[in-house]
Amino acid sequence: MAEARLDGLTSWHADWKGLRVAVLGLSVTGFSVADTLTELGAEVLVLSESASEEYERLVTVIGAALEIGPLSEVPEALRAFDPEVVIASPGFSPFHPVIRWTQDAGIALWGDVELAWRVRDKVVRPDGTPADWVLITGTNGKTTTTQLTATLLVEGGLRAAPCGNIGIPVLDAVRDPAGFDVLVVELSSHQLWYLGQSSAAAELHPYSAVCLNLADDHLVWHGSAQAYRDAKAIVYRNTRVACVYNKADAATRVMVEEAEVTEGARAIGFDLGVPGPSDFGVVDGILADRAFLDDRANSALELTTLADLEQAGLSAPHVVQNILAASALARSLGTEPEAIRRALSAFRMDAHRIQIVARHRGITWIDDSKATNPHAAASSMRAYPGAVWVLGGDLKGVDIANLVADVGPTAGAAVVIGVERAEVVAAFARHAPTVPVFEVVTGDTGEVMNRVVEIATGIVDGEGTVLLAPAAASFDQFSSYADRGHRFAEAVQGWIDRGSADDAGGSPEAH
Repeated sequence: MAEARLDGLTSWHADWKGLRVAVLGLSVTGFSVADTLTELGAEVLVLSESASEEYERLVTVIGAALEIGPLSEVPEALRAFDPEVVIASPGFSPFHPVIRWTQDAGIALWGDVELAWRVRDKVVRPDGTPADWVLITGTNGKTTTTQLTATLLVEGGLRAAPCGNIGIPVLDAVRDPAGFDVLVVELSSHQLWYLGQSSAAAELHPYSAVCLNLADDHLVWHGSAQAYRDAKAIVYRNTRVACVYNKADAATRVMVEEAEVTEGARAIGFDLGVPGPSDFGVVDGILADRAFLDDRANSALELTTLADLEQAGLSAPHVVQNILAASALARSLGTEPEAIRRALSAFRMDAHRIQIVARHRGITWIDDSKATNPHAAASSMRAYPGAVWVLGGDLKGVDIANLVADVGPTAGAAVVIGVERAEVVAAFARHAPTVPVFEVVTGDTGEVMNRVVEIATGIVDGEGTVLLAPAAASFDQFSSYADRGHRFAEAVQGWIDRGSADDAGGSPEAH
């Protein structure tokens, strides 16, 4: 009976009243879930190990119950509540004791994205249908591609909103009274894992979807590389129109080949090479669409040029790949090539993503603090061979050796930060022994980047590039990747303000 009721809850206008729902986690996602459910009339208990004063106050205002305390064991308050559904914030791994208890007890387990899909008809388009969903995932480039896709769609005349893992809960977009034609949903592997727990009645049916790339990441959360890959592959399930994949990454092609999609959905490839029919690629410096035109066997549509992208600061190879993926998604929804060209001419990358912090006295300083895993850092290093590479931090269980073997020899020097420096230094000794390696040994967060700048200015002779591409999470020494990037930029500006070369640290001693 309970399962039948839940299978029927696939509309905002269904009967949600009295449904007992436990919500795990109280940050922006958890609050959006609790707020939605209380508005629907459900009985809601929020459980979180901590919460801001604002969220604690707001949970009471909206009429939900709140339990703050340890979740290392299943709280008695949760058992007593006897939930019919548990909705978890993405930080709760499959191995968390509360998640395991939920599954062992046979209680329905949802994520916030499933709830959003179920109630997506709260605000509908003039024809009475809810917004189409475009799904974007990948180890790297998700946020940039999500922003790009939404920008291209808006320039093409559609009401589109980026949401999801980008920082705006999908539920907030679904409930926006203005309404949208398209939701461009960035999905982390964590959110996709939760979608993998969905019943058939609540599976997503996206308009189009892409997995940009696949490399080892979040292995501790998922338990294995295969589990991580399987979560990412869920993005293509039930896709109706276009499954966009990376021709240079065989794993994404296999995902599309194996996916259960809606009949008629097309596979659309992209890479930096010459595109074949049904592909997006680059020909003689021109980004071209050979997928969404009648005579795709013999012709192509021009979207923009590498020269134009260079003027906009968008010419790094991995950024061009993101642009091709976003263009494929936008074209699947009818955005015209000229609209794509216009949108790209005005688009700028977010902070901490291949951001030029300063050019001064022959040194170009680049902040790619968002490169929190080896795949992202490798892309950055390929864009700036010969750079002084600033890397290190919390490696999240990923072996750094393959990254160093791949791109380490192209670095002019390496400046290693973070608590797991020993692994990084050992990787260079083994795989790039001719590259000078320097360690930042201070444990004072406020001094880490000052020391980085001091070392780097002592290395660069004449012109050169210093690239912050850590290949690691920031939480060992910083509050976020943004904090790490800000501190890097502040240290560079401090060096400039002090008189630059006059205060350089001299020639540091390498390993």
